Amino acid sequence: MEKFEVNILGCGSALPTIRHMATSQVINIREKLFMIDCGEGTQIQLRRSRLKFSRLNHIFISHLHGDHCFGLIGLISTFGMLERTADLHIYCHPELEKLLTPHIDFFCKGMPYKVIFHTFNPSEQTIIYDDRSVTVETIPLRHRLPTCGFIFREKPTQNHIKRDMIDFYHIPVCMINRIKNGEDYVTEEGTVIPNERLTTPSNPPRSYAYCSDTAYLPRITEQIKGIDLLFHEATFAKTEAARAKQTMHSTAEQAATIARDAQVKRLIIGHFSARYEDEAHLLQEAQSIFPETILAQENMNITL
Repeated sequence: MEKFEVNILGCGSALPTIRHMATSQVINIREKLFMIDCGEGTQIQLRRSRLKFSRLNHIFISHLHGDHCFGLIGLISTFGMLERTADLHIYCHPELEKLLTPHIDFFCKGMPYKVIFHTFNPSEQTIIYDDRSVTVETIPLRHRLPTCGFIFREKPTQNHIKRDMIDFYHIPVCMINRIKNGEDYVTEEGTVIPNERLTTPSNPPRSYAYCSDTAYLPRITEQIKGIDLLFHEATFAKTEAARAKQTMHSTAEQAATIARDAQVKRLIIGHFSARYEDEAHLLQEAQSIFPETILAQENMNITL
């Protein structure tokens, strides 16, 4: 099975602590690295997670609060010092391009690579990235400024051709890819060999949803229904529900309710408030509603 992994680089909220780094994740899909958000210290966490800088070409920014984007200029500068030549693509709210371009021009003059911005409206559900392996779709959320989450949907892979069938029917090399893509095989005598006899089905495509800072928002359950792995912010415990509503964040109980109602397979909660020295009670709160819940931790690697 091709690789599909989620790497947690930081799972704290806005106030820095010595326990958690600011928000950032890296998704590894078939050895292509995609970053979601880039808080302070992200490049250090990349090192600690032993992720290859050279394979990271696409960064998705959920919103323009500092704990989700203050690490960008440092990372861009470091890439320049490493003599990167491949373009770096940043997907974001249009304001980030306006804010970041002067910093790049001043601090990163003469870089050997280009930073290319792809702007989008966080209030609209749309596909903002599409390649042979994966699509990335936005999830409009509700926070104190324009915010969205992202869904990474793996594209189906080819069927697996049976080696013994190749030998038995003397299938030429030029036909193998066509058979993997679903074609039947016709022998020289004109006999049609059904595709299901020649192949075994490919593994089902996998999916990951990232719900960044957001108030409790039941409408997203339709968009993320059946997702294999959901990350949903759980900044507060339910005892702080009033504070969560005021700051437009979610509680662990609300995150678990979203996961349950969307019938996802697994849930990760993160973006923990600095007030908590131990998030075990957040985990218990979520698991009481959705048992397949785990706590995000720095340098955690989850395989789908």
